[in-house]
Amino acid sequence: MNLPQGGYDILLERGLLARAGALLGLDRPGRRTLIVTDDGVPAQYAAALAAQCAAPQLVCVAQGEGSKSFATLQRLLAAMLQSGFGRADAAVAVGGGVVGDLTGFAAACYMRGIPFYNLPTTSLAQIDSSIGGKTAINFEGVKNVVGAFYQPARVLVDPDLLATLPPRQLAAGFAEAIKAGVLADEALLALFERGQPEAHLEEILLRSLTFKKNIVEQDERESGLRRILNFGHTIGHGIESACGLGGLLHGECVGLGMLPMCTDPALRARLTAILELNHLPTRVHFDPDAVYAAACHDKKGGAGKTAVIEAAAVGRPRITTIDNSALRARIEREAREGIGA
Repeated sequence: MNLPQGGYDILLERGLLARAGALLGLDRPGRRTLIVTDDGVPAQYAAALAAQCAAPQLVCVAQGEGSKSFATLQRLLAAMLQSGFGRADAAVAVGGGVVGDLTGFAAACYMRGIPFYNLPTTSLAQIDSSIGGKTAINFEGVKNVVGAFYQPARVLVDPDLLATLPPRQLAAGFAEAIKAGVLADEALLALFERGQPEAHLEEILLRSLTFKKNIVEQDERESGLRRILNFGHTIGHGIESACGLGGLLHGECVGLGMLPMCTDPALRARLTAILELNHLPTRVHFDPDAVYAAACHDKKGGAGKTAVIEAAAVGRPRITTIDNSALRARIEREAREGIGA
């Protein structure tokens, strides 16, 4: 990743976990390492990393969006403070998007920033959330509303770590790769039309990461082009929040949220078929008022308007600012006739 303030390496290779300590410089004598994981991640992953560190401290948080909270953030900061962490020490996320977002934000906050490394263990994190520097916690039921842009110092993407992932979690992560295909990569999208994406796992990871890397390098702070990565997220985040941050997985909500943003019926029909083929939902019952309220809290609007990402065809995303009344009407229509019907 090449960025104005300094870049970082993204390594994609099987077996990286076994060499992570040396690759991240965590075996240097005296260097403290906070390793954050959750109780849904196989314990052997964090243990394997800890065995390679000079001075590891392991914190395991509860699985799920509920851990992206001020209380859990305080727990991580307290662990570092009480162990005498300095600016040369490090925090490492060993988990999915929740662990990455939380650990990255803690690293950004502690002493105004210590090195942060990401070792993603879910398809969602390996495909999307482990790179790009978005870190955050949830607040008052709103997803990712408190956070910071804070880039990792290095990311290790080890496809072997997906072998223990439940099928539903694996499929949910693939939704972000399908999103990348709609936005810019016909060949990537075609892989999902064949079914059995696991057979093309490394190509899917490489294409997805390359796409996001290229976008972030052009617009690190989401002032323009990077906003296209929010395709599916405005209504998707609304559904996710309205379901109580736990009823549906993030990737499932992104998949659902992409469908109303396809302005061409043929593209919507194609995307619906791809989602269904890859075991992702295309229907969910929801309260349009609750989804609208949550969507309006999303970070992409203001002054009674919301920026949405629409797609007229593969490779043709468009950033459109619409009145909130139009957003409400679209959500209500989807509840009656579309993804909520």
